[in-house]
This record gives sequence, C-alpha cells and structure tokens, in this order.
Amino acid sequence: MEDSSHQTLTYFGELLARRLSRRDFVATGSVAAAVAGALPAVASASNSSLSHQRVFKSVGPTREDRVLLSPGLRHDVLIGWGDPLFKDDPGLTSRDIRSIDWLDARAAAKQEKRFGTNNDALAFFVSPKKRSSGVLCVNHEYVVPELSFAGFSKDREAWVRAHPEAVAWMQAAHGVSVLDLERGLRGWRVVRGGPSTRRITANTPMQIMGPARGDTLLQTNADPSGTTVLGTFANCAGGKTPWGTYLTAEENIQDYFGGARSWAESSADDATKLAYRRWPLRERSAFGWDLIDKRFDVRREPREALRHGWIVEIDPLEPSSIPKKRTALGRFCHEGANTILTADGRVAAYMGDDTKFEYVYKFVTRDRFNPKDRAANLDLLDHGTLYVARFDAEGRGEWLPLVHDENGLLNSRNGFRSQAEVVIKCRAAADILGATPMDRPEDVEPSPITGRVYMALTKNGDRAIRRGDFMGREINLGPNFANPRPQNDFGHIVELIEDNDDASSKRFSWNVFLLAGDPRNASAKFLSQAEQVLPGRLAREDVFYGGFTDRSQVSPIACPDNLGFDPTGRLWIVTDADEELIGNNGCFVVPTSGPDRGLLKQIMSAPVGAEVCGCEFTPDGTTLFLSIQHPGEGGTVDNPVSHWPDGQELPARSAVIAISRDDGSPL
Repeated sequence: MEDSSHQTLTYFGELLARRLSRRDFVATGSVAAAVAGALPAVASASNSSLSHQRVFKSVGPTREDRVLLSPGLRHDVLIGWGDPLFKDDPGLTSRDIRSIDWLDARAAAKQEKRFGTNNDALAFFVSPKKRSSGVLCVNHEYVVPELSFAGFSKDREAWVRAHPEAVAWMQAAHGVSVLDLERGLRGWRVVRGGPSTRRITANTPMQIMGPARGDTLLQTNADPSGTTVLGTFANCAGGKTPWGTYLTAEENIQDYFGGARSWAESSADDATKLAYRRWPLRERSAFGWDLIDKRFDVRREPREALRHGWIVEIDPLEPSSIPKKRTALGRFCHEGANTILTADGRVAAYMGDDTKFEYVYKFVTRDRFNPKDRAANLDLLDHGTLYVARFDAEGRGEWLPLVHDENGLLNSRNGFRSQAEVVIKCRAAADILGATPMDRPEDVEPSPITGRVYMALTKNGDRAIRRGDFMGREINLGPNFANPRPQNDFGHIVELIEDNDDASSKRFSWNVFLLAGDPRNASAKFLSQAEQVLPGRLAREDVFYGGFTDRSQVSPIACPDNLGFDPTGRLWIVTDADEELIGNNGCFVVPTSGPDRGLLKQIMSAPVGAEVCGCEFTPDGTTLFLSIQHPGEGGTVDNPVSHWPDGQELPARSAVIAISRDDGSPL
C-alpha cells in the first residue's frame, strides 16, 4: 500500500504545488462584479493548453445515434452494462435482453459479478504497480425498467409483483463497479478478475460514520445500533480524495421507498416525521422495491430512508475494505464531492444538492492531510465543519457553518438537538441560516490549478413559485443574482473565488461564468462582460460565454451537469438536457482564463437519448473517460430508439468510453 499511496498522492501533490505557486498572483487579480459578468484575466495554467483548444473543431448539435467526435479524436467502448468483471462468465448482452428469459432466480447473483447499469461518476486511480495500468471506479445511478426488461408494463406495480426476482436484480445492478484497467497499444482495456475488481451493490454492508453514527433517527429493527447499513443506490456524481479513495454521492433515494403517506397518517413518531419534512418520501416507489423488500416499506422500517442520502467513501485499492457513509458531509440529494487542499493542508470538499431551489455546500476537515501516511487520512472526513453558501447581490458571499449551537439558530428550539440532527436535517438547517436557493446545483468542482470553484446549475423553469421552509416560513424563490433567469431551461455555471485563494475561507467572491443556451438563435442576446446580468430581466434565450465576444465561434450548450478539469486547467462540461432544446447531449471544453476564456467547443456528441456523465482524465491528460448513460431513453427493449453501442438493431446499453487523440498526445 505504500507504493499505491505514493503514486496516487504524487499527482495531487504536483497539482497543489502548481496551485500554491500561483496564489499570490491569483489573489491580486481583479474580482468581477456578478451583476456585470466582468471577469478577471488570470494567466493560463499552461500556454500550450490554448493551442490545443484551437485545434478542436466543434461537432454538433446532432441527433445521430452514435458517438461523434471532433476531428483527430477517437474513442473505445471500455465496458457496458452486463459485461463480465470476472473470468468464466459470458455476461449479459443486448441480444439476451430482447427476451425476459434471462431474468430468473439466479439473475441477481450473476449481476453481482457484472458491470451495473446507468453508469455515472468516474474516478481513475494510478495503479500501485505501473503507470500503464490503473483502477477505475464507476457508480450506477438507477435502472430504467423500459430499457432493461422486455415486455415491461406501464403498470409497474403489477409487473414487479409478477416478476419479484426483478427487485433483487435491480439491487445488484446498482452501486459501484471497481475495475482494473491496463493500457496497451490499442488503448485501455478491462482486466477481468484483477486484484482490485469488485462490485458493491444495494445490499453490500457499510459502516455509518461521523456525527450521525448511532443516532436514534438512524436506528432500525434490523440495526438497533444505528451503525451498519446495507448498500448504496441512487448514486449520481462523485469525487476522490487526496489519499486515493473514491467518493460516491447518494442522490434521489426518495424514489426507492414506498408507503410514506400511509405511515405518516398512522404513526405517532413525530421526530422521524420532522426529519422527512424537507425531503418527503413517496406513497408509491418508482421501482417497486417496497413491494418485495420490506426495508423499503416505510410502514415497516420508517427510519431506513434516513440511512441513505450520504457521501460514501470506498477504498478502491483494498477490495476487502468496508465502505463508509460519511455523515459529517450532510444528508441531501448529493451531486458529487470534489476535494482540494486548503492553504494549511486540510481538505475541503465541495458539493451540490441536485434539486430545484436547493443549496451549495462545502465541508472542511478538522485535521490536516498527511501525504506521508495514507492510513492517517482514512477517517479525515468524519471530523470538520459543514458549510452552506449564501450568495450576495454585490458579487460577494459567505459560507454559513451548519453547526449545532444552543445559543445560535441551530438549537433544540428550532428542531436540532445535536450535530447528528443538523446533518440528518441538513436542508432544514440551511433554510434557517438563510442559504441561497439555486437552480439545481449539480457538480461543484474546484480547479486544481487556480483553486477557483465552478458550479453547474443545470436548470430550473419554476423561479416564480414560493416554498415554505422547515419552520413554515415562506421563502421567495424568484430570480436572484446568482440565479438570474425567471425561466432557466438551459442552465448556467457560476464561478466562485475563495478569499485569499484558500478553500478554508468563510467569504468568497463570485460571478456568472456561463449562461447556457443557443447563440445561433438570432433573438438571443449575446451578453458581453460589460452588460448587466440582472435577476428577472433575462430572457430564456439570452446567453453569456465568460466574456467571449464572438457568438459565431462558440458551441450551443444546454443543461450543464458534471464538470471536470484536465491537467492544464481547462474546464470540461457534460450535459443532461432534453434533446429538443438543442440536440443530443455531449461533452464540451472551455478555458477559464486567458484570451480564450469562454470559447466553448463541443468535442463530442452522444447517441440518441443518452445523458453524458463522468468527465475523468488520466493524470497525463491523454485519456478522457466518459459515461454514456441511458442511451435510447424514450424507447423500450421491444421498440428501441437507439442501438448504441452494439448496433445490429439491438437495444441500447449504458457504457463507459475512453476518448483519446489519434496521435496519442494529451487532449
């Protein structure tokens, strides 16, 4: 393990050194006013990065059912749903799923050794043995029954009751796949049965750690101690730590539980009801698990759902290690947890709550990261301070500490008897502190070069409504300076600059970096950095591209979702939009500094119906891994609208692709 930690940490250390060497310069740059969209001219992290940027010729928008790439790029399909992870297994193919016969009593056990479905977040770790191999962690968000089961009925409840084995299979198709990879002359390939190969599912035992461990609200009939939980599911984006572990984010867990209304009407458990007030469950689950597995029936296990919705930490290099739910990072619809070191060597993790009008969070560890002792870092995420962001109108903001305090607002009188209740009822605590409701905060990614933080606000068409908060007070959910569109169908990206370029700072500056949309639309106003971005005054079609002034050179984009950075510091964006807005989803790259700041180029277009996720580079920048999730959405196994990646008129499958240049140079 000594070698693995050294190689993993070398990359983080190099990036940190490069970032810290620039701190003085970045800190003295001018900070733009958010209302004007004015942006500082920070020097590029690499002069060569801009020359590479100009090489890309934009693709799309298209509606072709294939992966389309900029000239000079190629891709390989690395692995897809149902592919075997171990030897002596034929796997489950798209040809197999045209019949429901594969779904039998053994289907779940087989799926536990196969790649899951709807792959999302990706994290690559350098192998402890050699740089030409590595470990890729991939999480699996959910199952689309129409794309999984032949003959699936619109009456989901009746279909699940007729096929009870489907629930066990779906639980096995969720979670995380840990893959061993090897790079050869023809690119990356999966090594079946490698030393790190592992499947984690919705039934894998995990430890509950941090301030909520053992709390009454997490105690169930099956686990009266409130310390051990089965599985992870609804995993969306993720992240990784400087000590080389994978962070996977539990998001829409409310879809998996049923019977909530019936339970609420008959139960006298007011404390548990209060915990659900800002995260309501459903009477009928989306996938029917509650019909077959009693732990997903709120009437039988009313507190089970509170044990999900956390950040889960997994050690990819120790296949026997137990995954841990880090409750100190709060419970909400997590979209990622991306880390960076503070000026004094602690670790900050940035997170978004992917729901309309929810919040942006930051967690800062109490203790410092030790680059010489991997074991000493393994529980850093259990102790620290969780913050939520308030964005002020003048382009400033504050991180508000979510800390239990009987003399403050987060006290027992307001429904918080302990820090455990603060993190369990995280949204409610953020309400009380006055955090800024955002337009679906998805990935929140700090640049490893500059330390600036970029947050994808995917979309929100409901800014005219109002909502009652945890205490019954009305919150005005109209446009605000950080979310200026009354009808934000295309989404936007906000850039946050921590004071003193230090991730532990409690104050920050911010500006709107990108207002997504279609600059080809002649009626769309192409805003310059001198024009004001005032809340409520923007049309749905208005766009802003980081201050870049030529609308003819930039690519249209809708609904930014996951973000990533290449080693030179350019921002990469993948999208999750209705294809009717612009076209198929894709992958985009944009410089965040220098003369080409805001020059957005689409380098990849996805197959029909697919969302693009992931956005993970190898440390040398020569390979970009992307998740192609739910290709063919809108169709069924029986009547597919996509045949990617297998072709031959077969149903589509989710898969991971690896993109590289034809000549092997960095992207």
